[in-house]
Amino acid sequence: MALRSTIYKLALDVADIDRGYYANHALTLARHPSETDERMMVRVLAFALNAREALEFGKGLSSDDEPALWERDLTGRILHWIDVGLPEERVLRRACGRADAVTLYLYGGGKTVEMWWSQNKEALAKQEKLQVIAVAAESSKLLASLAERTFDLQCMVQDGETWISGASDRFSIKATTLQARAERD
Repeated sequence: MALRSTIYKLALDVADIDRGYYANHALTLARHPSETDERMMVRVLAFALNAREALEFGKGLSSDDEPALWERDLTGRILHWIDVGLPEERVLRRACGRADAVTLYLYGGGKTVEMWWSQNKEALAKQEKLQVIAVAAESSKLLASLAERTFDLQCMVQDGETWISGASDRFSIKATTLQARAERD
């Protein structure tokens, strides 16, 4: 018998002063049996940092054809493909061909992320639609510690700095942009 996803309920308040976006989101997260709290919470962080009305969770680990998150317009065109982890370069290349913008959040830190980036950065530099952000290991671990079956989070972004507040913790997210999306005229 196959293991089922675990369901998490999250009330997420986003105050992104940099983008002028303020909203409350009632989210239902399906955590795949092979997914860790850390990965799930990096998905939540990615949602908070890119929140829009049409942003939704994809199948993620269950499918190579869908990202962790995506924003689509009413015609089904993919406006923003957002993934987390260390995907194969071909998956990101294919995503860049399908979406207007692609963002990847690396997490876990240490040698694994450094080795993945050194192996893939040259090929990924050719992808003008791609932005790559590395979330520091201490930040992703702190995020993982906030995961509960039902919980509330607040995310505030101001002057490029991100703060996450849970029931008892408040901390700054440390992240580094390894590759920025190319500016278009």
